[in-house]
Amino acid sequence: MKFKSPPVNSLSLDFLTEFCISLEKLENDRACRGVILTSAVPKIFSSGLDITEMCGKSTEHYAEFWRAVQEMWLRLYSSNMVTVAAISVVALGLGVRFSVATGRVPAKAFPPISSRFKDTFVNVVGHRVAERSLQLGSLHSAPEAHKIGLVDELVPEEKLKDRATAVMQQWLALPDHARQLTKTMMRKAVLDRLVAHREEDVQNFISFISKESIQNMLEIVNRGRVRHDAPLQLGAAHHDPAREEHALGAAPAPAAGAG
Repeated sequence: MKFKSPPVNSLSLDFLTEFCISLEKLENDRACRGVILTSAVPKIFSSGLDITEMCGKSTEHYAEFWRAVQEMWLRLYSSNMVTVAAISVVALGLGVRFSVATGRVPAKAFPPISSRFKDTFVNVVGHRVAERSLQLGSLHSAPEAHKIGLVDELVPEEKLKDRATAVMQQWLALPDHARQLTKTMMRKAVLDRLVAHREEDVQNFISFISKESIQNMLEIVNRGRVRHDAPLQLGAAHHDPAREEHALGAAPAPAAGAG
């Protein structure tokens, strides 16, 4: 699955909706056992949450948008398929739990990270690293992301596609039923917590994003983004929204081998 929403693959309401529909179609295709997530936009994986969806809109729109974010996370994190993320270069904000290549991975929580999404980050890198990264708004280089476990492997960019395919084959060699049962067992508690508190999570988001001070700040940031046409970091890097079975990042130099 290739993300193609120029210029920076920001996670708009339309993007999130289409992603969930596409993922559902793949889930319903019995011939499809796994999916590799990557980007069709050169030098960009995703800039994260689309700021225009959170600026100057109605509370109804904020609720619809955050429910779409939740749905994307739920579908990806609970997917029965093998999921491999192949990321080259820039990946920012909630667009990433996966990894980054030659850019940096931010872990800054803005808007405030959903406690359910935070759980995913903790499960990936551990509580201490997650807490420091989120509070400090850390930007992790590719080697740093690899070191803390945010990325599983670093490979030369020209070999990223082949390596992602090879990793997928390794996972598909396992019996689907046993792998799916284990995956469900490992992730059920985190998934259940979001499902049980889904509406509370939406209301918390609306309460925060609707504050006048936050709207003023978002408007300033949005004007700067439009003026410079640059990727914008919003949300939290952890996941992604989801912890993939395997995440691959392109190494900043051929000398960096696979981990």
